[in-house]
Amino acid sequence: MSRIVLGVGGGVAAYKSALLLRALTEAGHDVRVVPTAAALRFVGAATFEALSGNPVSTEVWDDVPEVAHVRIGQTADLVLVSPATADLLARAAVGRADDLLTATLLATHAPVVFVPAMHTEMWLHPATQDNVATLRRRGAVVLPPAVGRLTGPDSGPGRLPEPADVAALAAVVLDHGAAALPQDLTGRRVVISAGGTREALDPVRYLGNRSSGRQGWALARVAAARGADVVLVAANVTDPAPFGVRTVVVESAEELRSAMVAEAPGADVVVMAAAVADFRPVSVAGTKLKKGGPAEPAAVELSRTADVLAELVTARPAGQVVVGFAAETGDAEGDVLTHARAKLARKGVDLLVVNDVSAGRVFGREENEVTVLSDDGTATPLPAARKDDVAAGIWDAVTRRLPVT
Repeated sequence: MSRIVLGVGGGVAAYKSALLLRALTEAGHDVRVVPTAAALRFVGAATFEALSGNPVSTEVWDDVPEVAHVRIGQTADLVLVSPATADLLARAAVGRADDLLTATLLATHAPVVFVPAMHTEMWLHPATQDNVATLRRRGAVVLPPAVGRLTGPDSGPGRLPEPADVAALAAVVLDHGAAALPQDLTGRRVVISAGGTREALDPVRYLGNRSSGRQGWALARVAAARGADVVLVAANVTDPAPFGVRTVVVESAEELRSAMVAEAPGADVVVMAAAVADFRPVSVAGTKLKKGGPAEPAAVELSRTADVLAELVTARPAGQVVVGFAAETGDAEGDVLTHARAKLARKGVDLLVVNDVSAGRVFGREENEVTVLSDDGTATPLPAARKDDVAAGIWDAVTRRLPVT
């Protein structure tokens, strides 16, 4: 069980901290909430105490015998500040210790993650950007804000990411430290496909596959946290899009192909994590096919779909890194890696992420286990872990291939 300090800044987005707290405690963590005095004007201490099972304090004068302003930070495995307001970022950047939260930030040796939330003008102000740069230079993780509806009629960058995204990234930092989310993709444009395509048989039925899109979602979430400008081409995935990500919704293999061909030029990295149908029906019925009716098919004739990955490799500009995915099973002709190495050579990608999907493994599950094959012949196994952890490992392999800017 990890000990997490959840710092809560005084912004309207503080209401989401209760949902984040619930997600962290349900994951088995011991969470101590340390709000600012302003945060308690939005969410009361009783709520935080009830959800965490721990006392809530805001001042260094509370519980003096415990020396809480030092002890809380010393015993933490992670300090997670959500929301981090402009004021709180400024106070942390200059090393203030005028309340329990800022004192905790000075006393801790644990990884620190700030999740900013404020109006767009405040986020973009040079003073805030300087403070963010200072905190990152000192080793803190400062996530980019989401883009969307703010208070009142305003909209833009500055929205707090959804609690599920924050909890997922916090788990990555707990497992691997702040080094798991470096800003090494800042200034890079990344295009990722995720999910599974559907090929219509009639207005009701389709040919599809079992891909949930969760590994692609994790790749997009971690890339955004590492500073990338991310475009996510999403095929039939119902989960909310990760923060800081522009989403293009598609259904069929041809729609996915068109979106990827349009988005790939100018990208530094293209990741084809989607499970794209290899075949589609030659004809699509205009009305529902009924059993026993005159249109009941004796067989469904199929035709091949386009090889999207091969097309992207052929058209890629110099310096672009292309990553493919292979969901493989072993057979009489070879094991999973034998088939994967043949696909790597055939497709011409830089990296191939290989899933062993024998007996239904991986699809729809919270964990994944992959091997990253490189065109130089190396193989890097990433052991079973949450899909965000696996995503971090994949991005580590990708960034080693990117040209230095």
